[in-house]
Order: sequence, then structure tokens, then C-alpha cells
Amino acid sequence: MRIIKLLTLPLTTAFILFAGCRKNDFTEIPGVCPIVVSTIPVAGALNVPLNQIITITFNDEMDAATITAESILLSDGAPVLGTVTYSGLTATFTPSEPLTDNTTYTGRVKTSVKNLTGNYLQEDYVWSFSTGSTLLPLVISTNPQDNEMNVALDQTVTATFNQAMNEGSFDISTFTLYQGMTQISGAVNCTGAVASFDPAGDLLPNLLYTATITTGVTSALGDAMANQYQWTFTTINSKVPPVIDLGSVSAYGIISGVAVSNNAGPSEIHDMNIGIYPGVRSSITGFFEVDGGPGLIFNGLFLAADDAAPIPAALLQAKNDLTAAYLQAEGASLPAPVTISGDIGGQTLAPGIYKSTSTLLIQNGNLTLDAQGDPNASWIFQIASDFTTIGGSPFPSPAGGNVILAGGAQAKNIFWQVGSSATIGDYTSFKGTILALTSVTMNAYAQAVGRMLCSNGAVTLTSTNFIYKP
Repeated sequence: MRIIKLLTLPLTTAFILFAGCRKNDFTEIPGVCPIVVSTIPVAGALNVPLNQIITITFNDEMDAATITAESILLSDGAPVLGTVTYSGLTATFTPSEPLTDNTTYTGRVKTSVKNLTGNYLQEDYVWSFSTGSTLLPLVISTNPQDNEMNVALDQTVTATFNQAMNEGSFDISTFTLYQGMTQISGAVNCTGAVASFDPAGDLLPNLLYTATITTGVTSALGDAMANQYQWTFTTINSKVPPVIDLGSVSAYGIISGVAVSNNAGPSEIHDMNIGIYPGVRSSITGFFEVDGGPGLIFNGLFLAADDAAPIPAALLQAKNDLTAAYLQAEGASLPAPVTISGDIGGQTLAPGIYKSTSTLLIQNGNLTLDAQGDPNASWIFQIASDFTTIGGSPFPSPAGGNVILAGGAQAKNIFWQVGSSATIGDYTSFKGTILALTSVTMNAYAQAVGRMLCSNGAVTLTSTNFIYKP
């Protein structure tokens, strides 16, 4: 009779650690009996991914020479080919091809495996698991979206899938972009679940484009889409210029480089800040909260370069954003700028870019900006030198010099890029954001729905001026 002596430990632990373990010839040697302590997938697992790598973890370090394709097996009724490796306490079986969907697999670790002391697995370890159904690749979102309008001309077209894709399956034949019958050239890329088409040049304005992803693309597991995916979008109308990005300077009704002054009367700024940079707070004058002057600010702050942190940094950012906005307005070229000159009072202008190579006036009549029913319509005025409006009493100036909005036009979409100084005339009603390089002056009783933003010099309110947020 064979007798095995155990120490006074819990039964299972004692058996594993100190019982004798048979050799292949059924004789016993002392030491640890190797056992399988865990697997991935676990026994009975359902919906196992088709790219699953199978792992078997032992309780002791094994003899790597016995961990082979003959001792670690996987079957779905027929042997599954794969690669077996071993590291630490874990053996790994990597199938040569993805598993089959809706299939039960049986894993087996044979008794031919042994640990470093020569003890063998006492009996075959067998467990089963089942794969799920195949998840075919599917486009779940695009940019631009299907039927989207006013798409930017420099748009990169992207599609996001429900799973990681085979990046090598994407090229200009499987991800295409057409305008009518003309194929657009560009670069196709895929990273993870996101594929992109980057056109070689800007798209053309106000045209319908069709993007298509064919069934030639495959998932990382090698599955193809059931059907091709197609969507359309329309580019922006080039007749509409871009709205200038003001960034953080949009929070300011007045900003200047050296001084902000209210010379007389109870001028008011509503719902916006007054800022000066690199000028200091003492260079803001004529306002009640600063020096007891008659000027007032409602729902806004006075901010200066010598205020406590973080205000100086915020002002610097605002001035940088002002510079960027000025350059964007100055360089805007689509649609092609319309040349204007002299006095544009009495004219009605549709949305667009208007360029003056010298000074510009609004004097003999009012300037009407007609959005023609489009609330997003915008205007950019590029003025190389000074800009002046001229009016007279009472408000709004009956003699002209006012800026009038029509057809749904909004002051927030009007930008005046001034290469020198801007002067808003007496009693005139002004609309839009001034981006002036040198200085801005509002003459007596002039009012504005907009902003007076100056990069280098001063902003001066002459007497009883009002500025409202556009």
C-alpha cells in the first residue's frame, strides 16, 4: 500500500505542497504537484472575442520544454492551430487565425507538462468556453455629418467605426470623395477606429460632395462591412466671409495699449470690460469706479496691466487675440474683396469683404448693411488708413453717418479693420467691432453696438458716449 504523510496544514494546501507526485512511471517524488489555477477565458465563458489569446496559469514554475503545442491544445471539434509560449507561471496559446463566431472551444493541458522538480500534472486539465457572434464593422459617426451645410473649405473628412479597423485596408480606392463625377485627390489614413480623408487642396465653395467607404475596408479581425457607407455634405458659400475669431478679447467693449479716457459726460459701457495693456490703471480716466469721473460701466470690469495676477496675463492674452483677429480680418480673401473708396454713405452693401486702399468715410447719408434674410451674414471692411463717420445733432444723426442694419444683419458679425485711426462721428449710430492699429475716438453723443478695440494707442470717449455689447 502507498502511504503519503501530510503535515498539519489545511488538506488541499498540504496535498499540493507536500504530497508526493507521480512520475510518468507512477512512482512518487516529493515536492509540489503542478495544477492549473486559472485560465483566460475562464471555464464556461460566453461571448469570448474572436481575437482572444488563451492563457493558462500554474501554481508553480514549469519546465518550459514540456509546454508545447503537443501539451497545450485547443479544439472546436478539430484541432486549432496556434503558437504556444511560456513565461513566469503562465502558458499562452495564440491562435493562428481569429476564432470562429458562435462556436464552443475546448482547451486541454495534458499530463505531459511538469514543473522544474520533475513533478507532472496529475490529470489532464480540460475546460470550455464559447465565442460570440461576429461584430461587423459599422460607421457610427462622420465629420462632416450627413447632409451638413456650410462645411469649411479646408475640412478633413473623417469616419468613426464601432471597432478598431485594419489600417492597411484604407486607401484612395476604399475611402473616396467625389464632387459630382470628379474624384478628389487626397491622403487616406486610419488610426484605431477613426479613418480620415485629407483633401490635397481646399474644397470648392457652395458645392455638394459625396464621401464613400467601400466594403473593401476590414476590421482589425479581418471582417468586412456588410454594405458600403456613403454620405454627403455641402461646402460654405464663398459669398459669405468668415466671422472673425476674437478669442478672449470678445469680452472687452474697450481695450487699448496706452490710455482709455472719458473726457466729459456720463458715458456708459454695457456688459463688457474695459482693459488697458501695457498701460497702467492710472491711464484709465473719467470713470466713476476709477477716479470718480462721470463714466459708468455696467456688468463689466476695469482691468489694467498693473493689477494683481492673473489679470496681466489675461490682458496679454486678450491683446494677442486682438492681434490675431486684426491679421485675420486684414488677410481675409474669400470671397474676393470688393474695392470701395471715398464716402460710402448712402450705399446698401450685401454681405462680403470690402477693401479700401486709403481712407474711408461714411458721411453723405447712412450706410445700410443688408443680410438678405441670413442671420449669419457677415461683413469685413479692410481699411488701409483712417476710417471716419461724420454726423450731427440730434441722435441718430439726421445728416447721415450712421450704420443701419437690415435683413436680419447682426452687429456681432461686422468687423472694421483699420490700418490707422478710427473716429465715430457726433451723434452717429455705429454697428460692429473696430480693430484699429493706432487709436479710436468716439465724438460727442455717438453710440455703438459693438467694440472699440485698439492695438497700440488710446481709446477716447469725447462726451456722453454709449457702447452696447453686440
